[in-house]
Amino acid sequence: MTAPLTSPTTHSPRHLGFIGLGVMGRPMAGHLLAAGHHLTIWSRRAESRRPLQELGAQVAATPAELGHQAEIVFTVVTGGADVRQVVLGEEGLIHGLQPGSVVVDMSTIAPGDARDIAAALAERGIHFLDAPVSGGEQGAINATLAIMAGGEAAVLERVRPLFMHLGKTVVHIGGNGAGQVAKACNQMIMVAAIQAAAEAMRLAAAEGVDAAKVKAALAGGSAGSRVLEVMGERMVLRDFAAGIEARLHHKDFGILLAEAHALGAPLPVAAQVGQQLNSLMALGWGRDDTSSLLRVLETLGQP
Repeated sequence: MTAPLTSPTTHSPRHLGFIGLGVMGRPMAGHLLAAGHHLTIWSRRAESRRPLQELGAQVAATPAELGHQAEIVFTVVTGGADVRQVVLGEEGLIHGLQPGSVVVDMSTIAPGDARDIAAALAERGIHFLDAPVSGGEQGAINATLAIMAGGEAAVLERVRPLFMHLGKTVVHIGGNGAGQVAKACNQMIMVAAIQAAAEAMRLAAAEGVDAAKVKAALAGGSAGSRVLEVMGERMVLRDFAAGIEARLHHKDFGILLAEAHALGAPLPVAAQVGQQLNSLMALGWGRDDTSSLLRVLETLGQP
């Protein structure tokens, strides 16, 4: 059973931990530090923690040591195996956190992984929220992320003041794992829209029409979207340097298609987009931007 929740003063400094200091995690951790909270960090690479250390963050030698120093710990790592390692591994958070503390995982992982981790922590009296985000690197920098939370409502309310330093919207989806279900739905719609934009730009080019003008026309009509604005522009400019690396969207589609298979839920469009992402990976563009789906179409169209 998890321990009872305490109700600290909303504006008092909190003892927080943060694990995962990549393109998303580093600015998120920086916002919490700038808000006046005590922050302890851990990462495998010294270069990723140095900027926050210079701003006053303390550095732990292991996740377990970090757990000893924090009442709420945020994790933003790549996949389910990574979350399990830093939370439940031999030197994981579970060996340092006290009953009543909270782990907030903001990674994108399988709903089943989130539920398993929550159950393991609950046996030690530790609370868990799965709280994946949408908004990308720029959203993390601007603190405008959309946060999709799964877990107990009371735990979310305890963490909500901290979320306000990271995002503009926080929605409680349901119990543990529900946040990850919402994130899978988000990724399914978003990457399908990237694929649609790529196909539109490919058709315009095949017709010999100015793709930039087509994009401008579409943006003013019912096809207009944030995806078309950002990814369409990357395609027009042929700027395929990573905003978010395509390999991460490939990983996310692996999760959602596995969920669909287990549930017997038909996702025909998502399955086709997943195949395009497979092609992108096979062509060696996994560390480029997902707008590279345009290049996949161009390659497939070659005689």
